[in-house]
Amino acid sequence: MAMADNRSDPQFDFLLKVLIGIANSTGDEQVVYPLLAANTDKLNQNLAELLQDWATIRLAKAEADEAKFIAALIGTFSDLIRKLPLGDKASNIEIAISGYEVALTVFTRDGFAQHCAWIQNNLGLAYRERIKGEKAQNIEEAIACYQQALRVRTFEAFPEDWAITQDNLGLAYRDRIKGEKAQNIEEAIACYQQALRVRTFEVFPEDWAITQTNLGLAYRDRIKGDKAQNIEEAIACYKQALRVRTFEVFPEDWAITQDNLGIAYYARIKGEKSQNIEEAIACYQQTLRVYTFEAFPIDWAWTQTNLGAAYGNRIKGEKAQNIEEAIACCQQALRVRTFEVFPIDWATTQTNLGAAYGNRIKG
Repeated sequence: MAMADNRSDPQFDFLLKVLIGIANSTGDEQVVYPLLAANTDKLNQNLAELLQDWATIRLAKAEADEAKFIAALIGTFSDLIRKLPLGDKASNIEIAISGYEVALTVFTRDGFAQHCAWIQNNLGLAYRERIKGEKAQNIEEAIACYQQALRVRTFEAFPEDWAITQDNLGLAYRDRIKGEKAQNIEEAIACYQQALRVRTFEVFPEDWAITQTNLGLAYRDRIKGDKAQNIEEAIACYKQALRVRTFEVFPEDWAITQDNLGIAYYARIKGEKSQNIEEAIACYQQTLRVYTFEAFPIDWAWTQTNLGAAYGNRIKGEKAQNIEEAIACCQQALRVRTFEVFPIDWATTQTNLGAAYGNRIKG
């Protein structure tokens, strides 16, 4: 099943070399990624256009079996380059989108329902991650792709794939810019709740924890319903996720969830305010066991800022010392949140620092 044509172009030769490498290795990352890493200069918008133009012509001429073979290679290539941590991320996603869209001309829902749904789901991921184009429209495209995938990926026929796509659809609705925000969050919550019909703690604990975390974020941002109860739901979701996301096994995920839990406790309406702030402080301090300045400077600065805000509003303990702690946290955060690199975050932290100095008792 030859894929070459008569053209001679270094970028086209590279594309064919990659597709042949995928064919020979059945898409092994260990084989394909070194080839991509050595040619990041060729991973650009021109390659996206070249892939689409060549594949459209080549697939139109191919017999059915050959077209299926080539389209499958292009789909795998799109998956690999979408997840590639090297090169220009924006260009990588454009190449992936071109590949997925070409592959869908062969893998139609009528002829290849499952494969079509797989590509639609991944195309949705690419649109959601897309950097180029209008963000609002990219999210609309992602939603449309997931909805197409769910025409095949039903709860009855493909429960695991259905749950994956429901979770992805929930993420897209949570990020949605168009439409009414309150309703978008309701859609996200509904998607996560659907996903949890399959993603149970007993059968899929890691996926269950991911969806519990996503559901917690949606409840935290929820506009409809009683705000106090929404925060309680968020706290419950994060606590559930921490049954799986432990410090020992999943330290980064544990830290993310601890930070989210701290934010929820800080915003909590129910319960005793002073104790809620203590819980928030404890969560942020736990987070900083993983989010260190050296390993995760941006996340470390974020958590330092949150911790500073909690200390600034702390009720328990000595007020003067709490304010000193707040000042120290803000000053730490400003090691990363500089005017030059993160001007908005810098301004926020400077404002918090100013408020702390304004309330300072010592000095």
